[in-house]
Amino acid sequence: MTLLGAADASPPTDLIKDGSDATFMADVIEASKVQPVIVDFWATWCGPCKQLGPALEKAVKAAKGKVKLVKIDIDKNPSFASQLRVQSVPTVYAFAKGQPVDGFMGAVPDSQIKAFIDRLTAGAPPSEAESLLALARESLEAGDIGAAAQAFAEVLQDEPENLAALGGLARCYLAGGDLERAREVADLAPPQAKNADLDSVRAALALAAAAPAETSDAERRLAADPNDHQARLDLAKALAGRGKLQEAADHLLEILARDRDWSEGAAKAELLTVFEAAGPTSDVARQGRKKMAAILFA
Repeated sequence: MTLLGAADASPPTDLIKDGSDATFMADVIEASKVQPVIVDFWATWCGPCKQLGPALEKAVKAAKGKVKLVKIDIDKNPSFASQLRVQSVPTVYAFAKGQPVDGFMGAVPDSQIKAFIDRLTAGAPPSEAESLLALARESLEAGDIGAAAQAFAEVLQDEPENLAALGGLARCYLAGGDLERAREVADLAPPQAKNADLDSVRAALALAAAAPAETSDAERRLAADPNDHQARLDLAKALAGRGKLQEAADHLLEILARDRDWSEGAAKAELLTVFEAAGPTSDVARQGRKKMAAILFA
């Protein structure tokens, strides 16, 4: 499995354009019958416009093609601004199905712009990246690692910082036993980035790095003494490092059942890492947490 090179992200060139009275019908009215269009009425002398404009463009790009932005200089194009009773700038209107449906005036915070676009695009069809991610997840869950990796990599070609795609591709490499490439992909994301797949991969890599090289000694010691918690912990670490997370969890739960406070909670700490590596929605984590809670709060 090879990691496809990711190109710089670049939105479609027609997402953001300068409009005019002459092109308003085509750029706004007709275009909004296909997808929502935001119209930013602005002026060169307007200070708040210089603040709002870049923020609007950033938010529209982040919407991944679900909405378009048309910027209209009211001094050069007064006709439609007058029809829409634009009395001050910046004034923003949203059009859908050929009609104005929402709007606001003045420079507003990024959070308000995002909420504005979220309202406008509610129910909009998924973007190409979202469709690819859904396909990739389905393939991964079905065990088709190659198809999943290809779909995740296609997303990364256009969006190299997409955390869901990075986490998914890293999971593909991990599932294929290629720990080096899994780490390579996971390292492309910022260390502080939070994503369930990335967290899972990083936890699994940590387990693999700390795993004993072999299990025979721990198995021998445990067979001689079922209460040898250190031997059971060593065996659990080795199993977890090899990806046998359910078996590792079973041994760690056994330690907790026999002595929940042994070695200052070493078994519980290791068990939580196993749950993270398995993923929050996995049977290993869901069933394991129930069993752990039953032991700890009995």
